[in-house]
Amino acid sequence: MNEQVLKSKFLGALVGTGVGDSLGAPFEGCREVKLEEIEAIAERQEVLTYTDDTHMMIGVAESLIRNRGFDGEDMAHTFIKNYELEPFRGYGPGPPRIFRLIRAGAAWDEVAQGLYHSGSYGNGSAMRIAPIGVFYHDNPAMLREVAYKSSQITHAHQLGKEGAALQAYAIALVTNLEPGLAFDRGDFLAKLLSYVTDGVYQEKLNRIEALLSQPDGGRVIIELGNGIEAFNSVPTAIYCFLSQPHSFAQAILYAIRLGGDTDTIGAMTGAISGAYLGFESIPSRWKNKLENRLYIKELAKKLSHPTPTMG
Repeated sequence: MNEQVLKSKFLGALVGTGVGDSLGAPFEGCREVKLEEIEAIAERQEVLTYTDDTHMMIGVAESLIRNRGFDGEDMAHTFIKNYELEPFRGYGPGPPRIFRLIRAGAAWDEVAQGLYHSGSYGNGSAMRIAPIGVFYHDNPAMLREVAYKSSQITHAHQLGKEGAALQAYAIALVTNLEPGLAFDRGDFLAKLLSYVTDGVYQEKLNRIEALLSQPDGGRVIIELGNGIEAFNSVPTAIYCFLSQPHSFAQAILYAIRLGGDTDTIGAMTGAISGAYLGFESIPSRWKNKLENRLYIKELAKKLSHPTPTMG
């Protein structure tokens, strides 16, 4: 794969996260979303404004670039700094509590363990994982390690960390594929299944093949989910990508039409689709309106050059 194609994939993953997030944000919590509503609202908006999903994704990228790899303390403090500058992004109650404790001196990799008894299993670490997915696309073992450690900052439950690793690996797999060649959904799912270790995710991934053969949004919601838990959203984002692997727009629109946690499922779908199809696949009517798009593009370009290390 030539350097230009790979760079486009890095751009696609990060900008795709922002586009999916901002398109889905107005519909968060809706039970059902009509296609024409999504397009109409996006057209009316002068700027597509992102939420904490993209805001934290930016923090992940900034820290990886600065350290030429993962540094947990730096990433945690990057999250804190960015949150304090823009606390209006729609953060849930957990991360700000964690940020205050770390700011007060708690260890970055210990404080989240005490949240919700054994740590959160929400999708907050998976939604921001795109920079890790592309940065470590050629090293699955390090990818898992960094996905788990980055998740530990805010989502310390095993299901939260495994969800982040699964999303990161889905991004990594498609980053390594030439978008012009035939896409083998069965092979892609088999690789994901062999990567995950938790039975909850294995069960969800096993359901995707049957759901793809008989598309039904209602069944997708029932069997895969559309909620804020990592296991009820990461497999759904993977399904949305696989339902329309050759169209960024159609994959994103499908994800948002399912309702529920539309911004995060949209963000995760956008990350996978963008990493596969590249930046050019994202419709100009969306990416040209994305808030802070030039900075996000600059981060993606810088991210595509350093040599990954653990820091």
